[in-house]
Amino acid sequence: MPLSLSPLRLSSGDIAGVVGIYASNPEYGRISGEYDPARVQAQQVEAELREDTGTGGFDVLLARDAEGQVVGLVSILRQHPRDGYPWIGLLMVHGDQRRKGHGRLLADLVEERLRTEGRNGVRLAVLQNNPTALAFWSSLGWQEIDRRPDVQHGRSCIVMHKQLGPITSE
Repeated sequence: MPLSLSPLRLSSGDIAGVVGIYASNPEYGRISGEYDPARVQAQQVEAELREDTGTGGFDVLLARDAEGQVVGLVSILRQHPRDGYPWIGLLMVHGDQRRKGHGRLLADLVEERLRTEGRNGVRLAVLQNNPTALAFWSSLGWQEIDRRPDVQHGRSCIVMHKQLGPITSE
């Protein structure tokens, strides 16, 4: 079940892949309040992706399976302005591909990428009303370090941190 990460190109195929990921995760749409899970609009998704990729501080990456199908998405803020750490802004696996280990593998790929860049830690915020995401990140060794509202929408969040060890050869 190898996955590869590639930078998002704002092509119609990549946008359709991301829309498919969002549409296949209606629970996240309801929890986050960011989009209507019954009607994920390609224009809204594209506008958000253009904003993230246009700021220069984000890496938006698509995860593809061995056949080249988009199975996940991850957005990484390279350096938070307050604490200097990279932050995972979003990690989402296509609903049809959940419970197959893709989320864990995608998180591992992100951590390895950051280790290679010499980063020693990474952070993220989980919406407090999303116990499934909290359980996922906790199972991967992430630790809660704070609770506070998110900057963009004021939603209650649990801030989590993972210390990244040195690169190991196997």
